[in-house]
Amino acid sequence: MPRPTAAQLAYGVCTVILSTFAMLLLSQASSAVGISVIALAALALGLLVALTAPAPRSRPAQSPAETVPAEERVPTSF
Repeated sequence: MPRPTAAQLAYGVCTVILSTFAMLLLSQASSAVGISVIALAALALGLLVALTAPAPRSRPAQSPAETVPAEERVPTSF
């Protein structure tokens, strides 16, 4: 399994912070159990976002002749 990129980690961290903040504000949890459940849910959501964010894919180098499909080539001599 490839390592996550910096962008994927940033998405995950932002998701954890923002979702924790939003869930704490919306639920108004004040007990330790409620806060722990919210924190665990936010961590799981951040992990899900970090792992499902698209990773950049490397493309093999193509020669100029391969970039134009065969049906679009125009003959230069008649």
